[in-house]
Amino acid sequence: MLSEFLLSEMNRLGANDALPLHRQLYEALRRAMLDGKLGAGERLPSSRDLAQDLQLSRNTVVAAINQLSVEGYLASRVGSGTYVNDSVPRISPGRNGQRTAGWASAVPPGRLSARGLALTSRFCATDLEVQPFTPGIADFSAFPLTLWQRLQNKHWRMTYPDMLDYNTSGGYAPLRRAIADYLRVFRSVHLEADQVIVTTGTQQSLELCARLLADHGDTVWVEDPAYWGAAKAFMASGLAIHPVPVDDQGICPDMGDDTYPPKLIYVTPSHQYPTGAVMSLPRRHQLLANARRHGAWVLEDDYDSEYRFSGPPISSLEGLDTDGRVLYMGTFSKVMYPGLKLGYLVVPKTLVDAFKQAHYDLNRPGQMPVQAALAEFIEMGHFASALRRARQNYAERRQCLLEALKPVLSDARVGPSISGAEQGLHLCLRLPAHTDDKALAQRIAQQGLTVRALSAYCLQRSDLKGLVIGYGYAPLADIRRCGPLLAAAVQRELDAAAA
Repeated sequence: MLSEFLLSEMNRLGANDALPLHRQLYEALRRAMLDGKLGAGERLPSSRDLAQDLQLSRNTVVAAINQLSVEGYLASRVGSGTYVNDSVPRISPGRNGQRTAGWASAVPPGRLSARGLALTSRFCATDLEVQPFTPGIADFSAFPLTLWQRLQNKHWRMTYPDMLDYNTSGGYAPLRRAIADYLRVFRSVHLEADQVIVTTGTQQSLELCARLLADHGDTVWVEDPAYWGAAKAFMASGLAIHPVPVDDQGICPDMGDDTYPPKLIYVTPSHQYPTGAVMSLPRRHQLLANARRHGAWVLEDDYDSEYRFSGPPISSLEGLDTDGRVLYMGTFSKVMYPGLKLGYLVVPKTLVDAFKQAHYDLNRPGQMPVQAALAEFIEMGHFASALRRARQNYAERRQCLLEALKPVLSDARVGPSISGAEQGLHLCLRLPAHTDDKALAQRIAQQGLTVRALSAYCLQRSDLKGLVIGYGYAPLADIRRCGPLLAAAVQRELDAAAA
């Protein structure tokens, strides 16, 4: 039976690779199709039936089926069900017991480069499943889509021929002015509109900085624990990553780190990802002094500064820079929606021409009608209104999650604590150093919830354990329902450790 094969494959995968349940099911179903146990055109059991047969949550089953559908293995037919795609290749035995695709020639598959292997073996987002408490995800269900569509349609109707071409000036001028005005007032960034370069987001901003400001093999200091997207960007650019530990005041380099002189220093000073630490003023001055001493550039990623829930707003690191060493970057994905794929990079005046030229040569930027719509969205006050509504909604969700986690925090025997809850869309539940946070995250996943083990973000250190918990994507009702389940799972772990 199919269910027996799937259970066998999932048990093997869980024992050998410790994959999340939805990923185990994905791999098992994929293997069933490639091995011919699920033939082309064959109908898949319903998600409800599969969940019952395999004793899994329906969310887990749906996540696996959705991923296979996106990758082309499955096709849905309205009112009929989900079927194996006719184009799925079958794997047949080859010479010496090797397995080859039924449609492929005998040419051996290509091998990844060493860089490719590194990129695909660490900090992979393919196991990301959008469920309550997934960190790093915003809720865009309340976005004023009708208004946004009306603005886009307006600018498509008005579009001149040059708006359909590549752009050589760093982005649509009114949008760059709107970004500059916003950053001057709300983030204390010292800039002129000409210093703003519109990118497709933080990843492209990081790649531009890495390519233009460092050579292959140069060293970049990266916070430890780290934002995986930054680590990926630097790895892809051939840079040597040197992890620098983070404490409750931000990145904390010591004399030993000076033996690895950096060309770039990447930081998230206003809300360190993932711990949530805010870099103190003395530490900011120390970091700028380190950059000056090494002749390094500082890359400031201000990824979620729009959402500050307690205390005064945290000013940018760039606002303290007197040497023109800080490059500041941000994104619209947390307030607008991720698929917008628009961000910005603020570069020192001495770098403006070079960055514009390289951005054009490497990326052929465009999307001028979309940029024009966004400029008007900001100028007419819609961005500020959307931000106020989102900030209020996220504040309620944050408070609800904190209330749900209170019983765990009251356990004085082991002293778990919360960090990073003052800002952003996630918080970090810090756990004792002996906790197996990865195993705990796996057990929580079996309840249909997604949290991240803090240790999974660490580059080198092994002393940090905890859970990174997002509340941006989770509706208030889900937090009320699932928050106690999450707290209970953590409490069981603490009780077992104390026994």
